[in-house]
Amino acid sequence: MAAALTVPQLSAKHRLTLDQALAAIRSRAYWSPHPEHPKAYGETAPADGLAAFEAVRGTRLDLGQPGTDGWAGGETSPFGLELGVEYPHVDPDVLLPAMRAGMGAWRDAGPEARALVCIEILARIGARTHEFAHAVMHTSGQAFMMAFQAGGPHAQDRGLEAVAYAYEEQTRVPGQADWSKPQGKKDPLDLGKTFTAVPRGISLMIGCNTFPTWNGYPGLFASLATGNAVLVKPHPRAILPLALTVQVAREVLTEAGFDPNLMALAVERPGEGIAKTLAVRPEIKLIDYTGSTEFGDWLEANARQAQVYTEKAGVNTVVVDSTDNYKGMLSNLAFSLSLYSGQMCTTPQNLLIPRDGIETDAGHKTYDEVVADLAASVGGLLGDDARANALLGALVNPDVKARLEAAAGLGEVALPSREVTNPEFPGAVVRTPVMVKLDASKPDPEAPYLSECFGPVSFAVAVDSTADALELLRRTVRDKGAMTVGAYTTSADTERAIEEVCLEESAQLSLNLTGGVYVNQTAAFSDFHGSGGNPAANAALCDGAFVANRFRVVEVRRQA
Repeated sequence: MAAALTVPQLSAKHRLTLDQALAAIRSRAYWSPHPEHPKAYGETAPADGLAAFEAVRGTRLDLGQPGTDGWAGGETSPFGLELGVEYPHVDPDVLLPAMRAGMGAWRDAGPEARALVCIEILARIGARTHEFAHAVMHTSGQAFMMAFQAGGPHAQDRGLEAVAYAYEEQTRVPGQADWSKPQGKKDPLDLGKTFTAVPRGISLMIGCNTFPTWNGYPGLFASLATGNAVLVKPHPRAILPLALTVQVAREVLTEAGFDPNLMALAVERPGEGIAKTLAVRPEIKLIDYTGSTEFGDWLEANARQAQVYTEKAGVNTVVVDSTDNYKGMLSNLAFSLSLYSGQMCTTPQNLLIPRDGIETDAGHKTYDEVVADLAASVGGLLGDDARANALLGALVNPDVKARLEAAAGLGEVALPSREVTNPEFPGAVVRTPVMVKLDASKPDPEAPYLSECFGPVSFAVAVDSTADALELLRRTVRDKGAMTVGAYTTSADTERAIEEVCLEESAQLSLNLTGGVYVNQTAAFSDFHGSGGNPAANAALCDGAFVANRFRVVEVRRQA
């Protein structure tokens, strides 16, 4: 059957987008083809998206995959809804060979055709952003607006960014070359050479609960664009957004004349733990994982046959030395600590504050005053329940709630957590952040601030000086890792010292943020998420290193 989507058609539709993405990753300037505002998708899009989400609830999502041997699912929304969607459970002995079968044609299509197909997949997902927003919201616990933006356009940006890097890396080497070596009086040595980017094999993408699309799309599209088949194994609590992604991808691959089994879904039954089983299969050559350090370390140690990309836990830190905008600093930090219940892997946890206080434009502030003022700022931001619900969302799982409740016993509570009622979703578990005062004067290897406490928990850590704060920052980044570091200072020397720590320990740094940009937000095509240089993650989203080892270049030489 002839392809309904040809490469010339896809080129006419998407080549400009690819070129703009390539220009953006080179310039690092702001660019996005995906609108952030819900109204940009048309007057009926909100109602249509909600209706599409409701229509899939309580249904069986049959993807037509080989090896389907039953059905699994069982997601419950953190907002209290039963999703009731069933997904295919697969026999890997049947599915994996079927996934490999289409890789030859996908390889031969070349980098440009693969990139254009991937962009078409993203475009179709983009057209359904409202539907995907509800799917992300009701699996991750994000409030709707965050699910819409982070789970929609921002995730699509990250996917497109990975496609652009994949295209760039694959086209560094020309497809063919005529080689002639002079031999003096003899005839030259002539060879014709071809160079083909070949995939590594099947890529396993292990999804996370909190940001299934934002964290999932970079690896998914990096692998697909470099010629690999992709097996998507979602987190058991966040299946729907990635299942819909696989559904769209299979449709586009089919229409473009490729094997739809280049993209497939693997859902587990309760307690089955198929990620470990799949991760060590010889067919799996690439693994992308976001989640706990424990399982990330296990993958790195045991999935020896695969190239493993992990984003794990880290201890994100803010050094507070001084500021010329005290009110702006407090407001910015309060928002960062509150957004999505503090359940982002980039949210600050440790606030390192000199015990003698800091200098500000509002005069000298003691440690206790800084902590009290920040607590008041968070309390003011979240004092209105409607605004609190819009910022916080719902706690993603019972483990987060347990950590939040336990944190209050770790030290003096500067800001207690409170329960927020969500009138639209009475079953939602919504809590404001807790802030606990701790002291770093006595070294303690078991100190709570030396490990990640994932959730709406922050520690205001009193340190003897800014120099001690930098030493503690260095130690935590080196030993535990960090996805983000923030700092506030009016001193050029201190700024340089903080920057030096982050350069030496490979941590992404944000300085003196007081406006509408926050330490826990990164922009695709410009900001790097993680560095790959500290224990929090062994790769950055997204750079050349994230895609370059997903393929190899195979050369064929022919006698001319």
